Amino acid sequence: MLGPGEFFGEGCLAGQALRMGSATAITPSRILLVDRNAMVQLLHKQHAMSDRFITHMLSRNIRIEEDLIDQLFNSSEKRLARALLLLARYGKKDKPSRVVPKLSQETLAEMIGTTRSRVNFFLNKFRKLGFIEYDGEHPVTINSSLLSVVLHD
Repeated sequence: MLGPGEFFGEGCLAGQALRMGSATAITPSRILLVDRNAMVQLLHKQHAMSDRFITHMLSRNIRIEEDLIDQLFNSSEKRLARALLLLARYGKKDKPSRVVPKLSQETLAEMIGTTRSRVNFFLNKFRKLGFIEYDGEHPVTINSSLLSVVLHD
């Protein structure tokens, strides 16, 4: 899950011949395509750009580690709660949005490594407990109490 101003496809800078992942926009987006050689030149000549890119890469590395730990040690219920909070941008510098971009249950299931029926079960459970506002038609609205699902051991 990437937000405004973030990078993807940077594997080509390290010589990655084939893409290891893909990106799918879930909201209207503008994508700036930067040629590999132009990006290398930018990184060498524009120190502010280099700093931003390095910060992005370090953040991405931390996020991948967190995702791996999440997948290995947390239940699908906790993974869904965490994914919803990340989609709502909780923990970001800018004020988090309470509304998660509209996603299908199938997409959420793929994101957290479970089935659509489990996602449906947990979304309904979170709704009944007051953690989210969800009717199946509109985007999910997050209440800060959802954090307790992630933080509770």
